Amino acid sequence: MEDLMNKIVSLAKRRGFVYPSSEIYGGFGSCYDFGPLGVELKNNIKKSWWDEMTKKQENIVGLDASILMSPKVWQASGHLTAGFADELVECKKCRKRFRKDFIEGKKCPECNGELSESRKFNLMMKTYVGPVEDEAEETYLRAETCQGIYVNFKNVAQSTRLKIPFGICQIGKSFRNEITPKDFIYRVREFEQMEMQWFCPASLDKVTQINADSDADKRGWTPDKWFEFWLKERLNWYYGLGIKEENLRTREVGKDELAHYAKRAVDIEYKFPFGWKEVEGVHNRGDWDLSNHSKASGEDLGCINEETKEKYFPNIIETSIGVDRCLLMFLCDGYEEVEGGRTETTEAKKELETVLKLHKNLAPVKVAVLPLVKNKPEIVEKAKEVYSFLKQNFVCQYDESGSIGRRYRRQDEIGTVFCITIDFQTLEDNTVTVRDRDTMEQRRSSAMSIDKII
Repeated sequence: MEDLMNKIVSLAKRRGFVYPSSEIYGGFGSCYDFGPLGVELKNNIKKSWWDEMTKKQENIVGLDASILMSPKVWQASGHLTAGFADELVECKKCRKRFRKDFIEGKKCPECNGELSESRKFNLMMKTYVGPVEDEAEETYLRAETCQGIYVNFKNVAQSTRLKIPFGICQIGKSFRNEITPKDFIYRVREFEQMEMQWFCPASLDKVTQINADSDADKRGWTPDKWFEFWLKERLNWYYGLGIKEENLRTREVGKDELAHYAKRAVDIEYKFPFGWKEVEGVHNRGDWDLSNHSKASGEDLGCINEETKEKYFPNIIETSIGVDRCLLMFLCDGYEEVEGGRTETTEAKKELETVLKLHKNLAPVKVAVLPLVKNKPEIVEKAKEVYSFLKQNFVCQYDESGSIGRRYRRQDEIGTVFCITIDFQTLEDNTVTVRDRDTMEQRRSSAMSIDKII
């Protein structure tokens, strides 16, 4: 499995999905840059999630909150206390530091030296705002996007006139000073999150109690029922994008593992080459967040029960997913090696071929246009005409270098869904060969109707 992970990391670098950050200066630990194909894949993942939340679901609106916020936000949320910290141990010999829960024995995994006693290490990244670096100007890079949603809860509710239950979703960067980043882009210090916070009442009035168990009237659902609903919806999103069911599972987080705010948490885990790891968490946060921010800020973030006129703080069901982890999951799940022969060339049959079977909605390149030969001006001209036509609506590549078999292989390796070959017959009847990545089926189609196929 380690060999598979090395192959995926190599593919990511070679084909322009992910590069080490600051590589020409020797790199910068646990930081990565997303290349031309990586940024397209990342954007496609985010678009799929955003459309799922704001178009396919009801009563969910978007937000883009600032990365820098008042440090009072993080004090109220509990991030500046021991609750948002990892256990750190240090080797007394080589001075390297490790997360205690990542150490299998009692010795340093690097030099076998003696380890120190563990101590708490806060994960918040500190920065300064203003010209003078003193405590008055001290603040933090956000450790999660959800706090920006909570402090804007009242603004969103008033400006959109949405009534409970409703959701707010956000995509954005977060930062954590991880002690031991590892596993490529799985655990890093700068990462992107896609989070949705669903606000619902903790208890039901007499009217909604009647329909509390009815799927027809979701207003009557309890937080527990909303939890099960969102867990199922999130799993279906992964399955709908082609993730193999045997590679996905849920894990109920034990009471001894729960965050200080959580009433319940379920992790959605993927079977990475380095083991089962979380890609998304679904959490019942109760009313902890809004009640604490209300108390700390002095701003009333409560709601009124329209029947009883009683005030309450909404409960929150959260879905939180890491974009970088999600991208790595799709790379791992789509990566396949097959015996040579997919390209029907003698040279291909001598070695394994790599195919990246990404869902068509996620594939960074939808179609490649390939002139059969590059020494016939009329074929090249026609190929460029087709390319110019398609690139208006699709991310395309134009490739005329090497044998047609080698070009097919290059496109298979980056997950291109269709290859369009312009040949001599194209000049006669204006048809092209359309090759499907997954089935390798080839068929003739009118050059100007390709966009309907794609």
